[in-house]
Amino acid sequence: MVLVAVAFVRSSADTPSDAAGTSQPVPVEAPGLAAGTTAPLGGKSLGEGVAGEVSGRTPLRGFGEVSATVTTENGRICEVCLMSATTPEQRERGLMEVTDEGLGGYDGMLFEYDDEIDGSFWMRNTPTPLSIAYFDEQGRLVATADMEPCEDRADCPGYPAGERFAYALEVPQGMLDEVGAIGDATLRIHARRCPLAAGS
Repeated sequence: MVLVAVAFVRSSADTPSDAAGTSQPVPVEAPGLAAGTTAPLGGKSLGEGVAGEVSGRTPLRGFGEVSATVTTENGRICEVCLMSATTPEQRERGLMEVTDEGLGGYDGMLFEYDDEIDGSFWMRNTPTPLSIAYFDEQGRLVATADMEPCEDRADCPGYPAGERFAYALEVPQGMLDEVGAIGDATLRIHARRCPLAAGS
């Protein structure tokens, strides 16, 4: 049985980041946090952008998917298929308890917000190491961080963006370069359904 992982978002106007724009973990308290990472893999997702057998991937129950590109500063274009968390409930669940480092064949999970927010993610009850990339409303990369697994505890560290963001992309730790989320990268969403996976 494959389970899920979690990152939480909280409002924070003043969050430290290093000179390179990489967020540094800071302690956060559980109150006021909204989870932000996943649930058991398997089954069909619900609602807009139904994922699953159509794409040849195994989605988390209750999540949609998006087809997107990340373009690096040198013009390299990375096409990605991402699970999509667009509702408060989906963003609260995120990748919580997920142990499948392959994420069911998806490149990651994209957390989408209606407006730019200040905040940080955390890894409470998230056993899979993840990396996160924060993007602003225009899809410009503003910060990244590697996030370490944390048990179901209220004192798990937070990973603030340090700037306002409208999108947060979580991938298996160390994979930001592979999906192009480095330097002056930009994110563009193209469709609410991904093309068929290779071999499907």
